[in-house]
Amino acid sequence: MKFFKKSSTWIILTALTLLVAGCGNNGANVADSASPTAAPAEAPAAAESAAPPESKDYGGLTVTLGIQPGPGSYSLARSKGWFEEEFGKVGVKVEWAEFQSGPPMTEAIAAGRLDFAGLGNLPVVTAQAADIGFTEIATIIDGKKNVAIIVPKDSPINTIEELKGKKVAVAKGSNAFNFLYRGLDKAGLKPSDLEIIQLQPNEAQPAFETGGVDAWATWDPSITTNILTGKARILTDGEALDVLSPSFLIARTKLAEEYPELITKFLKVYQQAHVWEEQHQDEAVKLYAEQFQLDESIIRALRERVTPVHLPVSDEIIAQQQETANFQFEQKTIRKQIDVSEVVDNQFIEQAIKEAASEPKS
Repeated sequence: MKFFKKSSTWIILTALTLLVAGCGNNGANVADSASPTAAPAEAPAAAESAAPPESKDYGGLTVTLGIQPGPGSYSLARSKGWFEEEFGKVGVKVEWAEFQSGPPMTEAIAAGRLDFAGLGNLPVVTAQAADIGFTEIATIIDGKKNVAIIVPKDSPINTIEELKGKKVAVAKGSNAFNFLYRGLDKAGLKPSDLEIIQLQPNEAQPAFETGGVDAWATWDPSITTNILTGKARILTDGEALDVLSPSFLIARTKLAEEYPELITKFLKVYQQAHVWEEQHQDEAVKLYAEQFQLDESIIRALRERVTPVHLPVSDEIIAQQQETANFQFEQKTIRKQIDVSEVVDNQFIEQAIKEAASEPKS
């Protein structure tokens, strides 16, 4: 069966590597300086804004939305221009920036060049430990199956222990990086027991296909696409290891402090896209298949493996994040101990879900 319509596997995966980045402002100087900001203070309640959003003068403000292109609510809203439409109502412009993985996104936030991002758990932990000013505003993936270690379909490797002495690809600082290291720890292995090769997904795919590496710690859509095209099988995933790799939406704290209503506006659009996708699944599959030049069977398999959510950050997710932070501190990956709950603020998504329910997208 031909799954891909026009492009080779690794080119497709380069275009698909999952979700979000960016930040800029034109006219209004709301960004911090290029140096990282201090840990975020609690954002003011959106309801306490001095004036209704529609009556505010944003002075030509531009917000930049970060994205790692791939099928889902974020790309749906982007393709339909819903963010531009909603922000345009109050005279705010929207720009987009694309990234291969999460760490460069937090760097952009630190430099005041990114306002919103969607990314995995380790980049969030690392950013907090580095005192980068961001606020965690929603959970978009629960983290059970979206990250895995895959091996070639005919590989003799069947357990993590058998990775000893092997070459394993992973994107440094990504959620897959955390998953790999925690998996090795559970198996009683040290990172020095194998050869870990730092590769971004667009670099890892050809290395995996040509035998340049023996295994690859990665996330979807790389997992599902390689499985359905007969190139790989899963060695282990988060559900099997009991290691969650949730993904989040985050916002630059300075923006949240000065314009809290814009954070709610962003999440309202995301919620509307999420609901539309739930209610129009067949149409969404066709849209994604055309947009990313993939067979519809791959799009459906992606959704079956990783069900997208758009929810407040739960106590369970916070507990898992704290385990990740504690582990990475022990590994000396981050420079200090942190309380991950300090960057969580659910007020925005709670308000956005209410507002979106009264303004459904058709």
